[in-house]
Amino acid sequence: MWHFRLWDVQDVAVFLSITLYMCHLAGAISIHSPQRSLTRSVQEDVFFSLDVSCIGTPTIQWTFMSGAVSRTIGTWQPGGYTNITEDYSGRVQALKNGSMGLSDLRLQDAGYYVVTVTETAGSSKDAGFVLKVNEVLYEDLQYLSVSALALACVAALLMLSTWLLDRAYRRIVAWRRRKQMPENDATELQPL
Repeated sequence: MWHFRLWDVQDVAVFLSITLYMCHLAGAISIHSPQRSLTRSVQEDVFFSLDVSCIGTPTIQWTFMSGAVSRTIGTWQPGGYTNITEDYSGRVQALKNGSMGLSDLRLQDAGYYVVTVTETAGSSKDAGFVLKVNEVLYEDLQYLSVSALALACVAALLMLSTWLLDRAYRRIVAWRRRKQMPENDATELQPL
């Protein structure tokens, strides 16, 4: 007769500790962000807001990706070092909670931003943001101002022509009245 022993106490203990450790690693890093899709205009500032929680001191790394380019923006540890690349120096504000501010936006800044949070144990988690940068079209503003000026000129011409026509009408009416009146000023008085 065969006697199978599927699990003993040590096997169960090892299995549970590995399972708990893996669950601990999976839930150790938390990245929360209220808004993942942002739209700004050229020369404005943008703030990628997030709240990072993890065990220990995290290392925050921000990366920019677009169709043609992928480059690291910077890496920092809260309360520790800050390493911002030369392309973004002077434009990036690194915060302790992992958030990042980017000032003086350019059209080339439109794309996908990825934050990677790595804790001291080595586990990491990513979160992504989409940034759309709109161009301010100064040509449209110039067209609008020229159009408004042209409409104002047309309105002024219409008001001037209305005034001139009114004066001409009054003179014609006065001329006709004078033409219908007798030339001598003698008026006859009639008895009552």
